[in-house]
Amino acid sequence: MSQPREIAAGATYLITRRVLRRHLLLRPDAAMTQLLVYTLAVSTRRFGIEVHALCAMSTHLHLVVTDTMGVLPRFLQFFHRIVALGTKVLRTWEGPVWDHEATSVVRLLTRAAVVEKIAYVLANPVAAGLVRHAHEWPGAKVDVDKLGCGVLRATRPAVYLDPKNPQWPEEATLTLALPPAIEPDGGDSFRCEVAAELGRQETQAHADAERQGLNVLGAERASKVSPYERATSFEALGERNPTFAVGRGQGDAWRVAAAAVRAFRASYRAALERWRGGIRSAVFPSGTWWMRTFHGASVTDVVLAV
Repeated sequence: MSQPREIAAGATYLITRRVLRRHLLLRPDAAMTQLLVYTLAVSTRRFGIEVHALCAMSTHLHLVVTDTMGVLPRFLQFFHRIVALGTKVLRTWEGPVWDHEATSVVRLLTRAAVVEKIAYVLANPVAAGLVRHAHEWPGAKVDVDKLGCGVLRATRPAVYLDPKNPQWPEEATLTLALPPAIEPDGGDSFRCEVAAELGRQETQAHADAERQGLNVLGAERASKVSPYERATSFEALGERNPTFAVGRGQGDAWRVAAAAVRAFRASYRAALERWRGGIRSAVFPSGTWWMRTFHGASVTDVVLAV
């Protein structure tokens, strides 16, 4: 049984979803970029999700978002389903698109975590040896200078989506928002912080590639690989999937966050035991989503303090 996860309105997350068996189905060609940007724009507007960063790799998708309404599971279900169905038509693909592992959802609790993870998302193509610099990646992405101020646009893809259905407008726009941890007038300094961290990660990636004697694939070749091939680079399996991140050198914040997670899980399990015992008056901790949504369980408005 998976651990209960707190879903809090206003929380910021790093979200990662991987393609089945590392097939290159999300190859960064124009049609796939159009599908991803359009679907993301429609889905985020539907569920009140703010997008801060995006990078679509051939084998997986990274997002940094804020869930303003506390409905993240609904958004992920809808967005991933539409992307999968569109991909199946676009690639004439039989069977599942997404990996069977659960979506990775990491809550970003500090400004440092937001800066580091956004830089990590943008640096992904560089770390994978696909391009020399993040801005060269040809797929769906957000560049540093557009963080919190750019707009992504896409017309409705010709595949899968019914033009007669009003939920699929002819064009969709996605305005990039600053994370709530950043003051409204702090966009410039925030972008500078991310740019510095991105530069650090790119430098590290270049050093790693040089040490291993690896060459950069290049944007043109990356956009023309067969989407039916599979990535062959080493990827460790069964690694830990963190619940939250606080950034480097944030030991005190990590201890506070870990204690809060333990308190939430303990309170949740205690309420669940009562519920299973037939006590329908059991009150679950703030942030409980599944039991409230699907079983009508009571949830306290008080956030657990540590």
